[in-house]
Parts: sequence; C-alpha cells; structure tokens
Amino acid sequence: MTLAITKTTSTAVPAVVGSDLRVPLVTGERVTYANLDHAASAPCLQEVRDAVDELLPWYASVHRGAGFASQVSTRVYEQARDRIRKFVGAHASDTVVFTRNTTDSLNLLARSVPRGTAVVLFDSEHHAALLPWRGPDVQRIPAPASSGAAVVALDRALAAAPVGPRLVIVTGASNVTGELWPVAELAKVARRHGARIALDAAQLAPHRPIDVRELGVDYVAFSGHKIYAPFGAGVLVGRADWLQQAQPYLVGGGATSKVTDHGDRLGVAWSAVPERHEAGSPNVVGVHALAAACEILSRHWEQTVAHEQELLTRLRDGLRTIPGFRELSILTDADKVGVVSFTIPGFDAGFLAAALSAEYGIGVRDGAFCAHVIVGRLVKQAGAHEDRAVRASIGLGTTAEHVDRLVAALRTLVTEGPKWTYTQRDGRWVAEDDSRTLPPFLA
Repeated sequence: MTLAITKTTSTAVPAVVGSDLRVPLVTGERVTYANLDHAASAPCLQEVRDAVDELLPWYASVHRGAGFASQVSTRVYEQARDRIRKFVGAHASDTVVFTRNTTDSLNLLARSVPRGTAVVLFDSEHHAALLPWRGPDVQRIPAPASSGAAVVALDRALAAAPVGPRLVIVTGASNVTGELWPVAELAKVARRHGARIALDAAQLAPHRPIDVRELGVDYVAFSGHKIYAPFGAGVLVGRADWLQQAQPYLVGGGATSKVTDHGDRLGVAWSAVPERHEAGSPNVVGVHALAAACEILSRHWEQTVAHEQELLTRLRDGLRTIPGFRELSILTDADKVGVVSFTIPGFDAGFLAAALSAEYGIGVRDGAFCAHVIVGRLVKQAGAHEDRAVRASIGLGTTAEHVDRLVAALRTLVTEGPKWTYTQRDGRWVAEDDSRTLPPFLA
C-alpha cells in the first residue's frame, strides 16, 4: 500500500504550516512571524502534514505484527527506504538506515568504520560531523579560503594518511555561511587515494538536489527537521559493507534475528542491515513524513531554488546597507544557499536577536551554530570581540516582506537603538517587563 501524496502542477513553492502565524511584540502589537531561522529547523510542509494525517489512523508497530494496520505501517516504512534512495540517487545496493537526525547518522557511521581507519575532515564542519571522530587516526584540515584550495588541501592530507581504510567527511553546504562545498571535486580526490567519502547533507538537502552517484560519494546523511518534516527522523544512506560488519549501534528488539539462552551467557545473532542498526520500535510517522518531504521537494526544485536565490540576493544587498555589517565567509568563490551569518561591531549578537524578536517579530539565530571552531575564527577575522554571530536563513516560508523587515529593523537598531530595555539573564538577552503571553496550549 502506498499512501497518496497530493500532486500539484503549480509554479509556486510548496506551502508551509504556520505561514500565517502571528506573534506578540513587547509593544503590545501582533505581527506575522518572520521566520528567518530555517537553517536550525524548518517548518512542516502542508503536504507533509496531510501525509501524516493520512497515515495516523493506520499507525501500528511494524515488522512483527499480524494485524492489518501493522502490515500497512510496515509497508509504509519499507517503501520509505526506496523513496529516499530515489531522492538521493543512491545505488540499488546501498542501504538506507533510519535514525533520529544527521547527528545520529554520523555517529552511527563513526561507530561502524573499521578499526584503524584514517579519517580526514575540515575543521569548519558542524559538530555533528566534527566530533564523532576521535583519536590519532583523525586529521583535521584548517578551513581553506577557496574551493580550489579545499581540493589541494584534501589531496595533500590523503597523500600523507596511513595505509589502510580511509574516510573523508565533507559538508554539502555550510550551516554557518551557506556556501556550497566542491563535493564532486573532493570525491574525485578521495577516489584517487582509495578513500571513501561521507556527505553531511543537513543544510544541502532542503536547498539543492542530491545525486550520490553523480557526486561520487559513498554515504549521505540528513535530517527530517531540516527538510520540512519535523517529526524526529533522519537517515544514513550508503554502502552496506562497513555497516554490516559493525556491531549494532543500539542493541534490542529488531537488531536481533535470534537470542538463545546458554546458561552463563546469551547467544545473539544480529540482524542484517538496515535492521541491524534500527533497534527498538521505529519512528514510522517520522520516516513517512521524511519520505513525503523528499518527494514533494523533488517536484519543486526549480521553483525552490529560484525562490531562495531571489530572496538571498535581496537579503545580502539589503544587509550591505547596514552600517558596520560584516558577512562571514569561508570559501570566497563558492555559491550559496539561503544562509547569511554576520556581525555588526559594537552590537552583541544575542542582543540583536532578542530585539529583533521582541520589537519586530523576527526569528533569527545567534551564537556559534554548533560550529564553534570556524565561527570563532571567522568572527575574529571580521573584527568582532566576541565569538558569536547572527544568522538569517531563508526557506520556503520566507517572503520578501520578511527580508525587508529584517533589513529595516537592523538599520533602526544600529542607527537609532532599541525601543525597549534589555538585560542579560542566565547568559541570554531578554526584554525587561516582557508581558507577551504564551499560546493557550502552554497555559
């Protein structure tokens, strides 16, 4: 059984849930929320919500249930593997393992590489890709200044790597700068040195098509919550051999094909991949939502890219008119998805984010974006005295009015100051005498 996904021939981008959300301001007004924080978590697509609603009456535990609803849920769950495999252009032999998110996927891969594998990665990676790899066999390359420099640096690092299995970790699009990394070129270098390559596609998947065969990568990981399916599912797609040879990431039901009692010990026969690394009752709803989002985006890539690039140009052009604005950048020659991180000397990033929310109904991100190494370096290069920045990120729910509101609000804050009084509390800036009320479901 395949649950239907509503198809459309509209030239508009897919609609998101909450596009008409109105939020309170400290001044007592209410305005439509300007969500410019898509890089952290994207809202749910309306078609994804509809797909989830269609599944929920049929929801049941998968794989081991004889009831009809269980058979339906099992079919939905297993068909999602094929739908996601198609989304990333994977080989028929590639395994699709469902996880919680990109972090979970990359930790699973880190637990599965053969002992002694030389791991090479750039230090500009998100913590999800940077931190799982520890020990003397890990080589971290300083972030390069250009795409060409990245290729040269990887070539040198792999040439110096120990003999044996090798793995390269690379991001598709930086969650700090939005810059697109030269994945295909890096994969060619990896191949030349007999290395495998894993792609962190958390920021790439919502913005650009992915084809692992065309790119030449061996593994790809991404999250539902970044790709407009915020129901707690992620995925690791790639070659099965290392995953098949590894001990289960978690142990429990589903990861075992048979457990026997031998008195002083238990005998365990582990399942084959992908079930080997999917112990416990799986997130059927989240997996279905993730697969639905993949199919929906696949039908709208032309509109999605055009929408985001138009707004990105509008955003960058507008921000450049703000006194003191300095955009963070790693690769000076790279194209970008809809992410802009910046500093404004003399203005704390947390203060700007708090004032934008409280006075203008704008959601942005402030901090180091789970990429502390590269953000600290870029902020210092930009001349700021802190290790944080502001990040505005565009998605399908973003409008020209949202972008213009952000630019106008920042200009006012920088040139005239805030309308309200703010103080720091537990390390965060907050508006004093904030009388905004939470929604009724939190009362």
